[in-house]
Parts: sequence; structure tokens; C-alpha cells
Amino acid sequence: MNDKELVKKYNVAAPRYTSYPTVPFWENDLFTEEKWKSNVVARYNQSKEHGISIYIHLPYCESLCTYCGCNTRITKKHKVEEPYIDSLLKEWNMYRRLLGEGSISIHEIHLGGGTPTFFQPENLEKLIYGILEGNQKTANASFSFEAHPANTSREHLQTLYNLGFRRLSLGIQDFDERVQFVINRQQTVEDVSRVMTEAREIGYESINFDLIYGLPLQTQESVKMTIDVSLKMSPDRISFYSYAHVPWLKPGQRRFTELDLPVGEEKLALYNLGKSMIQDAGYEDVGMDHFSKKEDALFIANLNGTLHRNFMGYADQYTPLMIGLGVSSISDAWTAFGQNVKTVEEYHQCIIEGKLPVFKGHLLDDEDIIIRQYILDMMCRGVVNLIPNSEFNERILQRLNPLENDGLVFINGLNISITESGKSFLRNVCMAFDERLQRTKERENLFSQAI
Repeated sequence: MNDKELVKKYNVAAPRYTSYPTVPFWENDLFTEEKWKSNVVARYNQSKEHGISIYIHLPYCESLCTYCGCNTRITKKHKVEEPYIDSLLKEWNMYRRLLGEGSISIHEIHLGGGTPTFFQPENLEKLIYGILEGNQKTANASFSFEAHPANTSREHLQTLYNLGFRRLSLGIQDFDERVQFVINRQQTVEDVSRVMTEAREIGYESINFDLIYGLPLQTQESVKMTIDVSLKMSPDRISFYSYAHVPWLKPGQRRFTELDLPVGEEKLALYNLGKSMIQDAGYEDVGMDHFSKKEDALFIANLNGTLHRNFMGYADQYTPLMIGLGVSSISDAWTAFGQNVKTVEEYHQCIIEGKLPVFKGHLLDDEDIIIRQYILDMMCRGVVNLIPNSEFNERILQRLNPLENDGLVFINGLNISITESGKSFLRNVCMAFDERLQRTKERENLFSQAI
């Protein structure tokens, strides 16, 4: 089957599998705050020696990027910074009390958004000092943040470096001026080059470029230019994401129409072009949409079989408990997920009332945990070994058979491995394991297209 036929067959609505079950299939009616707390405490007590991960959502942006699917709050009023940080630290102190009075080992901190560099350096310093106070970092702790090249100053970089941050992810998306205009995301090559130079001078060890294919008005020529410029700056990692078009969830995506979007075979051609250019430059394919230099921790984790995937994407280390702080953040205790309220007003109100701002979640049953591991193994290692005599093995293998016939996977008994061709259809392969997805008929308004 050629690319055109594969695209026609597999370009369906599909999850990105940053979790299992995926959020639309959470059984929130069984979830309570008390059950969430007990799962968090149990997971922490089982694995405290490994340390915990903390994701902090900083939602503010000065302007709306029309491609964005994140939870954001648009404002130019920076007076919102201090009250938000005060609420974040109060939420963190609620978890501190829940986990006990002793020092907590912190293995990972990631600042996402929104635009973390919307915040002034001194406010970010206040936040991180407040998180670390009375606690300790693990020996191989990994601190990272996302940054907008147009507003990231040397002071941002130096302040966070002094606090232990060594990884930086720059949201670039595309360098073509026409594309930048229609997605309302302006930064120049000079902006990115300046941040890269300053970060290298300060001592950052790993710098990632976020690029997106499938954006409105993109062409093979514009993608080639963007990749060329990016490669000349030599980032340690490149994330080359598929644009997720979900205007029913994000009305801002209506600044352009579907007629402006490369789709199907045309979109896959953009991905294949970018992927080949990135790999020809010496970057290794690491999981879905991620590429890294051989010296980078992400590639080493892939080589060692320790690559992990969570709500933040791929990670080079696995931390058993992840606490999400801030509006809309998702926490992961392995046996349970919990998500915070989605508006800043609700978030502040919960904090004022002294209660965790978690408003929904999911408690994983035994089947969920097995399927979760299958999908993690496929997403991170490209190989799944089914548990012998499992009640749903036959259903999974039946769903995988057509994919094997199309050359996307290889099945050897209970061992399933992805082929080179299958890597471009990884989301579709994972869908074959997804028992909850199979039990629903309505998918079109839940997920973006697989290609």
C-alpha cells in the first residue's frame, strides 16, 4: 500500500496518547478529592526515594497564537503575576502537608504554559525558591522551561540557570513570515539566535526547538526554509509536531479556514520532508515527532530503554509521581489522574477556600493499567509484549492484523513491534490497544486527525 492509500485509510481522529485513558474517557463520576489524595499519598510512599516531578502551568500570554491548543489567558497586565504565584505556592503547600512534614526530593520541575517568560525573572525566582524551600533536589534532577524567543531576556535565562534549570525549549513553530502572521506568532530568526547564543554562554546543556508541520499556508518550500534555519543553529533536540486542528475546542483557530491547511497526503509530505532533513543532519528519531543528537539525554534514554511519555510529552527519565500545579494542570499518580480547574478565577477561589483545585479525574482499574503500559511501551520503545492469557489479547490482535497487512506492525505471537513505515502512523497503532476508545462510536469531536 502506498503513502496515498495509507493516508486515506488512517487519517482519522486519533489521540496523542500523553495518557491512558485519554482525558475524554475519564470516569469522573467515580472520582473524588479524597480518593485522589489517597492515591497521591500511596504513590509517594511507594516511591519517595525516586523523587517527584512538578509541572507548573503559567497560563498568561500577551497575545493569542491562533494555532495554540493550550489553556491560556491573554493579557498585557503584568500585575497578574504575583497573585498567581502566591496561589501556586499555596497549592504546593497543600500538597506538602498531604505528603508529610519531611523534606521532599524533587526530581523534575517543568514550567509550561501559556508563556512562562511572560513572568518577570524576579517572580519566577520567587516561585522556584518557594517550591524548593525545605526540600531537596535529587542528584540528577532535571529542571526545564518553555520560552517565547521574542520575550525571553538574558535575565530570564540567568535567573533560571542559577536556580538549577539546564534545559530550555523554544517555541518557534515556523520561520515563514506569512505563516507567522496567520498564526499570530511573531519572532524573528534574530530573536531565536540571540536566545540560543545567550543560553549557550550561560551554560544550558540541552536546548529544544518546537516546530510544527501542517500549519496554515505552509508549503514544502517554507518548511524546508524553517528546517534549514533551525539546523544551522544546532539545537540539541527538535520536536516536529503535527498541528492539531480542533476549532470546536479552540475558537482562536478560526482566524484561518480549513482551505488554508495542508491535509492528508500533502501534510504527510511536509512531515517526511522535515524528518528526512533532520535525520540527514545527524539527529536520531526518538519516539513520535521527537529527534535528538546522540549526545543528548533523550537519545540516551531511548537507547537504554528508559524513555518515558507523560502529559508534557517525552521525557528522558521516569518519575513515579507527578504533581501538576496551576490552572488546568494534570497530575499523575499512576493509579489515578487529577486535573485542576480550567479558569484562573476558579483556581484562585479554590485556593482562597483552602482546597485543592482538582475538579475532575480518573481512577485506573486493572485493565487500564495493563493497557496504559502497552501504549507506553509502543510510544516509547516501539515494542509490546502482551501478557499471556489476558482476556483482551484476542481483541487487540484482531485489531492489529489489518495494520500488519498494511506493513505498519510485525506480529510474532504475543510480541508486536512497529515497522519503519508504521512510525508515521504511531497514533493509529496505539489505537488498536485502546479498549476504551473501541467502546465509543463518536470520536470526531474528541481528537485531532492522526495525520
